Amino acid sequence: MECGTGTGTAHSRPSGSQLMQTGQRAARKARFLPIINAASSANKQNAKLASDLSRRQTLQQLLLAAAALSLDVTSHVVHPHRAEAALVQFPAADLRNSYYLVRAGEGQCEADNYVLTNTVFKTSISNGLSKTGKRQVARQIVPALRELDACPDGGCWLWPSITQRSYQTAEILASLLGTGYSRIVPEYSFLDPRGVGSLEGLSYESANQQLQEGDLLSSNWRPRLGTDGTPNESSQDVLVRVRQVMSICETQWTNNNVIIISPDSDNLSILQAGVLGIDLRRHHDFAFAPGEVRPLQMAAEPTAVVSRSYTCRNPQSVSEMSEVLDTTQISVLELLLGMLDSF
Repeated sequence: MECGTGTGTAHSRPSGSQLMQTGQRAARKARFLPIINAASSANKQNAKLASDLSRRQTLQQLLLAAAALSLDVTSHVVHPHRAEAALVQFPAADLRNSYYLVRAGEGQCEADNYVLTNTVFKTSISNGLSKTGKRQVARQIVPALRELDACPDGGCWLWPSITQRSYQTAEILASLLGTGYSRIVPEYSFLDPRGVGSLEGLSYESANQQLQEGDLLSSNWRPRLGTDGTPNESSQDVLVRVRQVMSICETQWTNNNVIIISPDSDNLSILQAGVLGIDLRRHHDFAFAPGEVRPLQMAAEPTAVVSRSYTCRNPQSVSEMSEVLDTTQISVLELLLGMLDSF
């Protein structure tokens, strides 16, 4: 029944049959809802398991591929040798490099016949090459090193003390042997001349006689300490220094020729005796004269009481060196000697 006179929409109420059908649908849905939820949960779990399985399989395949790649790559890798740096042991039967021992040309103090070993004067003019010493380098040391093939095609290293006469010797050798100055490796302390303490300033004959007599007593004998600060070293002290030189060279290079240039004889004679395993009290048997050259002998080689000496068998004047040096080297040598003689 409508009330009022205006127009409007009549809302009909659901019939009893419609209400019954709606209730039945709700009942059926409620009955199957647990089954539907269970099926949905199972589907999600299966999807997760499948995803996890897929990830594991993918990871396994990647690991296998990486392992195979690693084996393939490492099979072509050249592994470097383990670096070895250690103190050279004496006596030495085998070394990595070949060594040539050179005593520098005569120094000015040697020409004036007095001992000068105080490290304060290492770079003084008095420790430089004399005129005779400059000629010894060009006419004795260079031909001797050529005869020994110590510096083929300039392929050697020059290891001089920074004592003036040693370094000047190295500079002349670098020019005449064609190594260039880049192959000069200055040694700042380990190749200093043996400190003679209170014998400093004596004539070479007097000082050498006292050193030989003292060294025969013990390798630990030292000359008395002087008052001017000059070191007083034993043969063992010198051996410690020259062993350091050898250890550095052996660590730094392999299969190279190394020319060790010492300002005095004791560094070289003690080194040679140490390498051969000979009592250091006898190191004077291996004494070097200024401008003398010898290859370092190994302990495995037969050893004479006096080490072999290599000097130029036929000392040549500059004009006679045409068979050894080419024209350019002769011109350089003449110019160099002329300049050196003017000092």
